[in-house]
Amino acid sequence: MLNIRTFDATGGGNVLYKALAHPLAAAAMATLAERLPAAGALAVYDPDGAAATLTALYPAFTPDGGLFTHESEQVGQNDGFGGTKRALTRIGESPAEVILVASFEHEKMLARVARVARADQVVLTLRDARVPDRMLSNPRVYLDKQNFATNFCFFRDDSRFSTRLVTANYWSSYGARDVRYWMRLYDGAGAVLAEWEHPVPDGPAGIVVDSADIRARFDLPEFCGQIFIHVMGARGHDVVKYALDIYGKSGEPSLSVTHDANAWPSPRFATLPAPDRGERVVLWVQNSHATPIPAGAITLNPMGVEDHHPVAQEIGPFATLPVDVGALVPGVAWPAQFELRSGNHVVRPRYEITRGARTRIAHMNVERGDLKPEPALRSLSPDLGRGFVLPFPVLDPARFESWMQPTPMSEALSSLPVRLDLFAEDGSPRGQHFLGNLPRSHHTAIALHDLMGEAGHADLVYDFREGGDGDGWLHALMRYRSRENGHEAETSFGSHIFNTLMTWRNEPQSYSGPPPGLTTRLFLKLGQETRRSFSCLIYPTSVEGQAPSETVLHLHAADGAEIGRKTIRLNPSGSFMVWPHEIFGVGAVEQAGTGGYVLIRDLTCRLFGYHGQRDEAGGFSLDHMFGF
Repeated sequence: MLNIRTFDATGGGNVLYKALAHPLAAAAMATLAERLPAAGALAVYDPDGAAATLTALYPAFTPDGGLFTHESEQVGQNDGFGGTKRALTRIGESPAEVILVASFEHEKMLARVARVARADQVVLTLRDARVPDRMLSNPRVYLDKQNFATNFCFFRDDSRFSTRLVTANYWSSYGARDVRYWMRLYDGAGAVLAEWEHPVPDGPAGIVVDSADIRARFDLPEFCGQIFIHVMGARGHDVVKYALDIYGKSGEPSLSVTHDANAWPSPRFATLPAPDRGERVVLWVQNSHATPIPAGAITLNPMGVEDHHPVAQEIGPFATLPVDVGALVPGVAWPAQFELRSGNHVVRPRYEITRGARTRIAHMNVERGDLKPEPALRSLSPDLGRGFVLPFPVLDPARFESWMQPTPMSEALSSLPVRLDLFAEDGSPRGQHFLGNLPRSHHTAIALHDLMGEAGHADLVYDFREGGDGDGWLHALMRYRSRENGHEAETSFGSHIFNTLMTWRNEPQSYSGPPPGLTTRLFLKLGQETRRSFSCLIYPTSVEGQAPSETVLHLHAADGAEIGRKTIRLNPSGSFMVWPHEIFGVGAVEQAGTGGYVLIRDLTCRLFGYHGQRDEAGGFSLDHMFGF
């Protein structure tokens, strides 16, 4: 496993990691490594605690000549490299001819180290690994998170498929101007195919990057790889959010949508289904770093079973490897699930399921290592009602099958004591179903179309009547299948406490600001070509007695101009199918154009939703929405 700290729930993304792992930094580090002596030791002064991440990503900078610190209380402590930390004042006593200061602040560090280094010691810093100032939102503070609003995106264009990244300039709502997306496209082998800047108009304009356009623009061959995205001029936060459509061409019937990549590598991921009968499941392993993933460093195991199957191939820098899950772990079938031990090498992976002529793509989710079972969940305040709620659609059972699989999403959780609460579209309850205290290794898939006779939604909640533990990170896989043509889509998400005035730790969460989160700002992209977009909008609530929502739908053109506004109301625990072409009219949606979108706003409650597109043949996509 790579010894890097990438993300934590309280502090967010580790900006030092993102700065060191940036592709431009990686190229500079390779050049800097050439300045190291072929023989002899390297001393490293580590003013900011960067050494572990630095050497994990770039082993050439291992401090075999000693790790030095200015923190007096750390002197003598384990340095993580087989020795102990030494006082900076002793660095001149090191036999090393070269000193690397693990900091991007060049002049300041040269002046500091000059006081104690020998005259014959060469002092290097990470200055040359800085990205250019023109790419920084805040050039005065290099390790500002907004300087590293970065992410990856699965990107493919071949004879069957194209991919389309869609989002909006939500940075403008934080005062950003002159926003640009710096993009670098890697092919499957990790080679750079193209590099460009995508300009974005000021204001809340739509953003569309289509693989077919990029392929034509740069005269590229077929590819299946990934894009690295760096948002220049970001304001407000460092999270790059988008929806990714995977659509067929030349009669290809497949259609999928998947969420952003979640820019921080993780030791483990879950929500990977085993192949059902007649299915092939491919896990797309995409290296997020400039260092290779060693053969065997990534493994799959059936969820809850310590039976690990390694990926035998080495995966090169920024390369993409398709892994046939059924071939790697034979004999395991849906509704079983897999766990990916990814070793901090990859951001949130995608998987692709093929059944007959159709494929569908979805994403895995981060499995948390920092959570433990939380006894307090059994006795939450009555003001928090049902507590954590995971809402998801139940599509019209006359036309669709709807399936749900609870998923353990923290390493320490051994059981899932859960219940389903069912609701009609108007919020009327339609029964409860206790699923039991499920073991971590359960093979449960609930056929929701057999439990409900109408469209609506279900909430997955904790139920401790038979014991068990919860951790506040309740997740599930949802799968939907058309009875008319067999087209399928799937998604996964986690729970929150919804719409309570009283808070518990950081719940109810807000898209911006501290809890309680009682407002909504959701992004719904419009359909393109012959596809029409929709949203399964849900008003989840942990407590009863709420008022109906006051939800405003804002139709925006591609340039960000608002060209329509409609108000809808959802009852608590109710749901609503938003079809923009029906609400605003086909003419207005066509006027919005490619890159147009609907912004779903509510100042009275926090709604949650799932979005997708439907084509003329009845194919559809579905994934959870994002807000900003």
